[in-house]
Amino acid sequence: MNHFVYLSLGTNMGDRELFLKEAVKLLCQKEKMHIEVVSSIYETDPVGFIDQPPFLNIVLKARTSLSAVEVLGVCMEIENELGRKRDLRWGPRTIDLDILLYNHDNIKSENLIIPHPRMKERAFVLIPLVEIDATIQIPDISMPLEQYLHYVQGKEGVNIWKTADAFSSL
Repeated sequence: MNHFVYLSLGTNMGDRELFLKEAVKLLCQKEKMHIEVVSSIYETDPVGFIDQPPFLNIVLKARTSLSAVEVLGVCMEIENELGRKRDLRWGPRTIDLDILLYNHDNIKSENLIIPHPRMKERAFVLIPLVEIDATIQIPDISMPLEQYLHYVQGKEGVNIWKTADAFSSL
């Protein structure tokens, strides 16, 4: 378990809390993944395609012995298991798992870009990320993340929905 990975999870269909909890549970069941901390659950306004229900979002930090590509495979496997359909870009979904950071690596391939290319613009990612690790360094951000949040659009559309203890039983 010598790599750290930060994941963003989001859902806006069906029993949103259940989908988040099931995704975290499935991650916990992976032999080579150890979840260290999970943020509170935030309810957030949709971004991109806005004519859809609000999302529930979390960020988690895990330790793993998997490569970044293998973590991507685990994320896609969980999305498929929980019924994710990719019909509309930024559209409604049962679950979405995105790799935000993997160690301090910069990875750019056809299927994977790390750090996540849009994370710096997304309050629904940055707010829970600051909650679980206020000292984290994000490439291309030259100030503390808490300070950077003052400049991020859409933060008024990100509200705590349930505290992190929602995941304490997993």
